[in-house]
Amino acid sequence: MNKLLTKWANTIWYKDFFIAAWLMPFAFIYMDVIRFRRWQYKTGRKTVTKVSVPVIIVGNLTVGGTGKTPLVIYLVKQLQAKGFKPGVISRGYGGESEVWPQKVTAESDVSVMGDEPVLIAQQTNCPVAVSPIRVDAANLLIEAAGCDVILSDDGLQHYALGRDIEIIVIDGERRFGNNYCLPAGPLREPQERKLEVDFTVCNGGEADEGEIYMQLEGDVAINMQNGEKKSLYEFSQLNCHALAGIGNPQRFFKHLEKFHIKSSQDAFPDHYVFTASDISHKGADAIFMTEKDAIKCQTLATDKHWFVPVQAQLPDDFSEQLITLLKTKKVTL
Repeated sequence: MNKLLTKWANTIWYKDFFIAAWLMPFAFIYMDVIRFRRWQYKTGRKTVTKVSVPVIIVGNLTVGGTGKTPLVIYLVKQLQAKGFKPGVISRGYGGESEVWPQKVTAESDVSVMGDEPVLIAQQTNCPVAVSPIRVDAANLLIEAAGCDVILSDDGLQHYALGRDIEIIVIDGERRFGNNYCLPAGPLREPQERKLEVDFTVCNGGEADEGEIYMQLEGDVAINMQNGEKKSLYEFSQLNCHALAGIGNPQRFFKHLEKFHIKSSQDAFPDHYVFTASDISHKGADAIFMTEKDAIKCQTLATDKHWFVPVQAQLPDDFSEQLITLLKTKKVTL
């Protein structure tokens, strides 16, 4: 979506519920289509393909980002520490390759593979593959890299891929907006779907009962031209500008405010393809962006550009619960 359409949709879904009510007839049609599609997979009228290792889906119920990728990175590191050899698959949103599936490395071209898969490869050093057909990506990692567990970054609604564990991530501040399905609201599936998953992770805000609280933490900025690291507190007296092309840009802006950084702000749609003019801001002493945006802007950056890496923090017992459940999953083909 472009900037104007994204702003319009977010206003309707999260602020102006009156306009959303006029779109409810279309939302009812959408819900019927979604339920019929799920029924087809459940009854075997559409094929569900199981791969030879357990599959963990990390998805969400709403349109836009909720923090899935930081959670995937966290889970990969937890699994690696326990002796597993995880691999990550993704649709590769925004990638422009004509050949699928493809393996992703830390040096892969973001415009070909998509921003999130490249970021995951850089952060985890684990096998990553992308394909619109996620089964193909999973089989590539199993056969070529010997992965013994597959994590799918997004794909909760991609029912053609069989799954053993489902995790949904909720934006703790925005939750489900007006609680309506598309196009009247942000839900990709009815909220009742939340009852069927194995774990619900709440990113920020306040977690409801039964949800696992996750917080994204990071207190340094890294210069995009020379790699210099500085505490975010060092920028509190400077004239700053912040930009973000993620699912909820306000989350990034609020993160900077915790370090007393006052900045002008510019929000872009998720997976936005930046130009030099998008990331320039005359008069700014420092320009901040997320790490996900930075990998797309490396060639455009000046010495005024900084990115802010964040890491997911979750309760210690969450990974223990996940691994205990994972060990009970024995795939039979």
